[in-house]
Amino acid sequence: MPANLSPEYKAAEAAFRKARDPRERLDWLREMLRAIPKHKGTDHLQADIKRRIKELSEQLEGPQKGGAARSGPALVIRPEGAAQLALIGPPNSGKSALHARLTGSNAHVAPYPFTTQYPEPGMMSYEDIHFELLDLPAMSPEHPIPWIAGTLQTADACLLVVDLNEPSCVEQVQAVHAVLREKRVTLTERWNGAGDSSATAEARDDDPFALRLPTLMLANKADQIAKFEAELDVFRELTGLRYPALAVSATMGHGLGDIGPWLFRHLGVVRVYTKTPGHPADRDRPFTLHRGQTVEDVARLVHKDVARALRYARVWGKSGFDGQQVGREHPVADGDVVELHT
Repeated sequence: MPANLSPEYKAAEAAFRKARDPRERLDWLREMLRAIPKHKGTDHLQADIKRRIKELSEQLEGPQKGGAARSGPALVIRPEGAAQLALIGPPNSGKSALHARLTGSNAHVAPYPFTTQYPEPGMMSYEDIHFELLDLPAMSPEHPIPWIAGTLQTADACLLVVDLNEPSCVEQVQAVHAVLREKRVTLTERWNGAGDSSATAEARDDDPFALRLPTLMLANKADQIAKFEAELDVFRELTGLRYPALAVSATMGHGLGDIGPWLFRHLGVVRVYTKTPGHPADRDRPFTLHRGQTVEDVARLVHKDVARALRYARVWGKSGFDGQQVGREHPVADGDVVELHT
């Protein structure tokens, strides 16, 4: 990080890292460019910010033709649901088949590589919440994806899909990591599951655009492996990777029911149900937060005006006794019912 960065710039950078909505991230990038001290020590960072503003603006506006925007595939997907998970992997690992099976999407599945060309979002249900799964193009040095880093900026974590039956799977996964390294993206086995879960919260202190994404490995086509644990041990020994792993099969459905509970636990998802005074709680559609978030965060999800006017709340559930009056900084727990008073 260049020296002499102002508090105003650092505040804008912190807000950029925390923001998940693509348009909000674009606004904070512009604020970072406005606030950054203009001297030789920041030339490189200024150029990086300008490039990212240009790229994100183009991705949000869609392809250009004849000087006017036209509709096209979205390259930056606004996060929805309890968390956004990016499905990544080498060619023919079965990402699209898993995505289709888990989300019921109409993703195009074919037995040849590079079927997926653009981000394909879909929602995976778990109990009364949803996780957003992004099926991304296969990664290999021979087929670069110039926009991949921008798409991953909004992800909470990655699902690395690997076919351990493939003789070259070690080389394939090493190639995936090489592609991501060029984009300043690092996959990590650490799942903190608390506080701010956005990918940018894990960015290196000296680089606001470097990502560290917690990763779960999905060993696909596991129904074709006689001794899965032995194969996984060999893979880990050869690659040095220690990602947590689940054995799954997109075709047979093996292990697919384990993915939702695993993500729920390790992402630290907290479900909160709201109620209005004198009425029962709405148990159909919970608001989803992360461990450590507060009543104020619940109010902000309801509406920013509610958060601004919030005086106190009453909670029922694990975070307090039934009907307890609490302030906006009160941390909520999974299953809490919250009644907001403005």
